[in-house]
Amino acid sequence: MVGVSHVLAGQGGGNGNGDGDGDPVPVLVGFTATLRHAGLAITTDRVAAFLTALDELDVTDRQATYWAGRLTLCADPDDVGRYDSAFRAWFERDPEARGRIVDQRRPPPSRLASLSPEGEGDDEEGPDAPVLRVSASAGEVLRHRDLGELSAGEREHLRRLLALLRIGMPMRTSRRRRPARRGPADPARTLRAALRNHGELRELRRAGHSIRPRKVVLLIDVSGSMAPYADTLMRFAHVLVRRAPSSVEAFTIGTRLTRITRELRHRDPELALSAAGRAIPDWSGGTRLGDVLGAFVERWGRRGVARRAVVVVFSDGWERGEPDELGMQMGRLRRLAHRVIWVNPHAGKEGYAPVQGGIVAVLPHLDHLLAGHSLATLERLLEVMADA
Repeated sequence: MVGVSHVLAGQGGGNGNGDGDGDPVPVLVGFTATLRHAGLAITTDRVAAFLTALDELDVTDRQATYWAGRLTLCADPDDVGRYDSAFRAWFERDPEARGRIVDQRRPPPSRLASLSPEGEGDDEEGPDAPVLRVSASAGEVLRHRDLGELSAGEREHLRRLLALLRIGMPMRTSRRRRPARRGPADPARTLRAALRNHGELRELRRAGHSIRPRKVVLLIDVSGSMAPYADTLMRFAHVLVRRAPSSVEAFTIGTRLTRITRELRHRDPELALSAAGRAIPDWSGGTRLGDVLGAFVERWGRRGVARRAVVVVFSDGWERGEPDELGMQMGRLRRLAHRVIWVNPHAGKEGYAPVQGGIVAVLPHLDHLLAGHSLATLERLLEVMADA
């Protein structure tokens, strides 16, 4: 196996003319510069990963060099076509591919912005006045879009934004004590320190309560009325479970109660959602929230899952059963939990009023009723959870 530390034989020229001096590093670095010129986001860490990969491979193998670069230097599927052209132009001296490489580097963004669109205010400022523009970024617009009305491309962008969420888990005071500078005296540690000093009591050791993450329980309604939002809410639950796998429990509710925590612990979100989908028998079915919440309290809540936990229910409140039963079961859950938060995708829409029978029944037992129709409202939910 020939590494980067050996001569890169038969791989073209470092300067594009084929007159390499035997050292492959300038040749490979020059190739990354060509990729950057072609518009790829080539960073220092990507270049280092590329060289490290080739150090473990045979750099005289053109196929190995191609795949090492493609897997470490391409950050997006759109980069593959430009990468192929640059590879042929640099290593195979393909003049046609070299002619197709144009400078696609983006100019630096303008630091000027205005509050009026182009063309407005010309009569007041004159034709020579600079035209300044301001507009919201695509990510900022997407943060406030209704999750049930997104296109396929917007949903893909949203998945990337979900992975970037800053998760702040709620904390609680533990019964365990730890050494601290302030707080009540710790007799045991004080006596042990005195014994080490031949019985002389020189200082008073103190202890304070340690801080631990508070449990979070997610109950996601997967009935037919929640179908436009269920996929995004499942991905949101995956982000939380991956952030704190030992503190977050996830269940789906509809006509049945299904625990999906184990499936959502998978690192890959697509594999996690696929496994969760196979485990859920009532996807896009009916809604019997009262019976399902009663089953949760009996099988999981009273056994410790919901005790002193932050319980978040994602549902629109449509209930086929008796609203009184739902209210009773929510009251039982409220007595177990530390906080109960109900997230309704319709609560943030104009003209919404909590008049559904299910919502009216649970309102007296809720600490917060939040909207959940957009990424911005989910970020607000994270803030409320952290404050709990």
